[in-house]
Amino acid sequence: MKRGFVSLNEIMETIEMVRKEKLDIRTITLGISLLDCCGRDPKEVMERVYNKIVKVASKFVDVVREVEEEYGIPIVNARISLTPISLVSAGFDEGAFVELGRVLELAANEVKVDFIGGYGALVEKGMTPWEERLISVIPYVLSSTEKVCSFVNVASTKAGINIDAVLLCAKVIKRSAELTSSRDGIGATKFVVFANAPSDNPFMAGAFHGVQEGETTINVGVSGPGVIRAVVEDLRGMDFRNLANEIKRAAFKITAAGELLGKEIARRLGVTFGIVDLSLAPTPNPGDSVAEIIEAMGIERCGLPGTIAALALLNDAVKKGGVMASSSVGGLSGAFIPVSEDAEMARCALEGSINIGKLKAMTCVCSVGLDMIAIPGDTPIEVIACIIADEMAIGVFNSKTTAVRLVPVPGKKVGDKAHWGGLMGEAPIIGVDSGRVDAFIMRGGRIPPPLFSFNN
Repeated sequence: MKRGFVSLNEIMETIEMVRKEKLDIRTITLGISLLDCCGRDPKEVMERVYNKIVKVASKFVDVVREVEEEYGIPIVNARISLTPISLVSAGFDEGAFVELGRVLELAANEVKVDFIGGYGALVEKGMTPWEERLISVIPYVLSSTEKVCSFVNVASTKAGINIDAVLLCAKVIKRSAELTSSRDGIGATKFVVFANAPSDNPFMAGAFHGVQEGETTINVGVSGPGVIRAVVEDLRGMDFRNLANEIKRAAFKITAAGELLGKEIARRLGVTFGIVDLSLAPTPNPGDSVAEIIEAMGIERCGLPGTIAALALLNDAVKKGGVMASSSVGGLSGAFIPVSEDAEMARCALEGSINIGKLKAMTCVCSVGLDMIAIPGDTPIEVIACIIADEMAIGVFNSKTTAVRLVPVPGKKVGDKAHWGGLMGEAPIIGVDSGRVDAFIMRGGRIPPPLFSFNN
């Protein structure tokens, strides 16, 4: 018996994945358009934004929990993504931007979601005065809220890299960490700098509801590192072609489960179903690690020679399996390598097989970029900006999404640890190369797009 392209036998196999290998739906994210909330009066805009979020999402969490219970597949987070706030707040001053961030926090608490994203801007080609003001106050919003997440897209293959925006984002990272120094700079964990940001990504902190999306959309983020690790461990000695095929089979089943739940939640809410993002997003829990998958392929420690080849195979096989299962695969879809959120990755960083240089190389073949990396609190802003610029260049010149989520932990140095708890986990402080780079980054302006971007 078939239900769409998925047999009941395959559904039962997926339930076994939940029971034995910790498969979960990492997030159900409700995207909400705020374009009809625009206006010249900040108070009116804030009132419209709050009322719309509360109205649209009033039953969201209840429906998510109902479906979770009925299908028996854990759903870790229920989240909201919004139209980039810069697009609905033209002309606001700094105080109004900060207040709008607090309004988003109130709305998130009212509808009981775990996070709310979209507090950010798309400035890869240039910035308006109000976008500069918005970006400059992000640290004050992140330090005064718990659930608000923020992003800035500073680069794209079509536009190049906005170095002025890169430098401004480096200041945001540094200040966000300083304002939350008593919690090891946790404010910076809720801020992402992007190149080629997708508008349907359900994962925080970078989720936003793009202007090309519909009025309301359900996007699903599925995660199954434990499932893939179990597959790889059972196939020790198998050649790479067949190993890739088995990973694809597992990814197929994971994607099908995510789409099944996402469509049911969308149906009950009366909103559009968007995409399944099949990203292997690890957690600090034992066995829920992308680094362990790489090690199960035969590499003693993640980061040793062979790591990038293993990650490339993994990322490609996951994407192929997802596309086979659904025509609605989107977002980032692949493998995440966040240091603090992957206990084995954090251990490898502590032991030295993982460093900033190795992580940059790994981002060439994985889904995102330099993610959840703790660095010394005294790292200069110019160095942070250059790390961002390097990662943006990887995204721009390889036509892929890359991102940076760095945390310069106040008062800590290489050898210390940052502790954030929950899904954020903990991370060793990783050293960054020393030396003067300010003359480079202070040139400002925009690094032009590559020649192959002109493909009309």
